Amino acid sequence: MSTQNLIEGKTGLWEVVIGLEVHAQVVSRSKLFCGCSTDFGAEPNSQVGFFGASMPGLLPVLNQVCVDQAIKTGLGLEGTVHLVSAFDRKNYFYADLPSGYQISQFARPIVTGGHLDIDLDDGQSKRINITRIHMEQDAGKSIHDLHPQKTYIDLNRSGIALMEIVSEPEMRSSAEAMAYMKKLRTILRYLGTCDGNMEQGSLRADANVSLHRPGTPFGTRAEIKNVNSVRFVGQAIEYEIYRQLEILEEGGEIAQETRLFDPTKGETRSMRSKEDAHDYRYFPDPDLPPLRLSQARIEAVRATMPELPDAKRARLMADFGLSPYDASVIVGEQEIAAYYEQAVAASQAKDHAQAAKMIANWLMGEVFAALNRDSKTIESMALPANHLAQLVDLILDDTISGKIAKDVFAKMWDSGKEPAVLVDELGLRQISDTGAIEKAIDELLARDAEKVGEYKSGKEQLFGYFVGQIMKVMQGKANPGVVNELLKKKLV
Repeated sequence: MSTQNLIEGKTGLWEVVIGLEVHAQVVSRSKLFCGCSTDFGAEPNSQVGFFGASMPGLLPVLNQVCVDQAIKTGLGLEGTVHLVSAFDRKNYFYADLPSGYQISQFARPIVTGGHLDIDLDDGQSKRINITRIHMEQDAGKSIHDLHPQKTYIDLNRSGIALMEIVSEPEMRSSAEAMAYMKKLRTILRYLGTCDGNMEQGSLRADANVSLHRPGTPFGTRAEIKNVNSVRFVGQAIEYEIYRQLEILEEGGEIAQETRLFDPTKGETRSMRSKEDAHDYRYFPDPDLPPLRLSQARIEAVRATMPELPDAKRARLMADFGLSPYDASVIVGEQEIAAYYEQAVAASQAKDHAQAAKMIANWLMGEVFAALNRDSKTIESMALPANHLAQLVDLILDDTISGKIAKDVFAKMWDSGKEPAVLVDELGLRQISDTGAIEKAIDELLARDAEKVGEYKSGKEQLFGYFVGQIMKVMQGKANPGVVNELLKKKLV
């Protein structure tokens, strides 16, 4: 048996089993069953109406946009969108749930099945299957840190539309779970069905973790609730794995419970014993008839589907010769992929494939480094895609060297000027005139006759010294290819 995804304890091997339930906030201007705003950051309780506050006599009205977003998500994850689904009431008491129940889908979700493929560190991919996607309304928020004895309730989130995307328990490490979250977030952002902003709570994960001996039934799972960053998902799962391992190896039993992750301490702690589904007393919502879709409506949504990351990655590799790694990095964020394709389209280089590869290198190198240094995003930076294309074109047509291009890039980044303008203003055009370069070489070799002799005696590493000296004399403007070619001839 392969031990690739097993962990070794003092008493033998254990297999980790991980499933994720991801709550994705639907991109919509209004909530799932009422017209209240979904804008983030508003004053507490300023975006809740009579229905969200559970005033008697108010009836839910289903938001069509939210339904279409759920359909699009199901199609994007290659699931089955059902023509008939139904809403249920999930009953439990909590202070920020004034109705005492959450409208959700239980027995008949809008989507079942589907999958996504994650990239692993060894270069392989793994398919993670999806059990279901169902729609539900979010609860409000309890705020515990504004008063030493009181809890405050903000119902602005109450009723916001969520899609709960439930994976099969097919992940076997925290790294796989993190890769799943990253890939799912990317797909949702491409689809435009969730903005993926984990800091604002638009995407949250509940992680179910258990351990068992290989070949035996799954162990008892613990659920880690409401983890709101990919990094925290990895940390929470890693802590939980070794917490459970220690208990099991000492002969203890894992309690089926809900746990919270404390990112400041890097540990999970018990929140409450885990309820089974029947404890919620689900029953069909009497105010909402079954949701009936037509195949024509599903096909109309399908017609709006964008090119998704895996398809875009394959196309970039085929069209531009990008490596699998480079293509994966570029398609990881939709805005980066769009910027890259705009730059490639703007290039006037004769060798378009070479330009495409060089643009990718500059994007992932100098551009990403500048973004990280200045804490900017691809959307907020002031470097147009066509300026990056121009810079690459200037390298490829031998107007400037790659070394000078880095200096030009720094000035482009700060000034916003076009690279060609900067090259002319600063007098940086590369010298390819063989006469001027040959003259500089002759002067150098005459001055360093002793080193020339050493080179001809077998000290070939001095060739780099001669190249460096010529570039220094010519202020870095000499064409490196011409310098190398002429030096080799002169040093024979």
